[in-house]
Amino acid sequence: MDFVLVVKLFTPDVGATRLLTEIDPDDPDIAFGLCDLGVGCPELGSVSLSELGTVRGKLGLPVERDLHFRPYQTLSAYADHAQRHGAIRT
Repeated sequence: MDFVLVVKLFTPDVGATRLLTEIDPDDPDIAFGLCDLGVGCPELGSVSLSELGTVRGKLGLPVERDLHFRPYQTLSAYADHAQRHGAIRT
């Protein structure tokens, strides 16, 4: 089964992007999705939401939600594209 994206989170001053699909039902602090820390190696995996709340970029900017993001493909399609290009492109 392929998942539809729910939210895009980004850190504006470091180029990090996370496209998340779901919350772990056994641990609501853990989300799953495609993560790109801006270093050319996007990967599928889990991320701690409480940890994201503490992340700050080079200029001290926090992680933000992209309120205008509208997914147009599934998670696997975004992941395939990100692997080919070394970055998430929305």
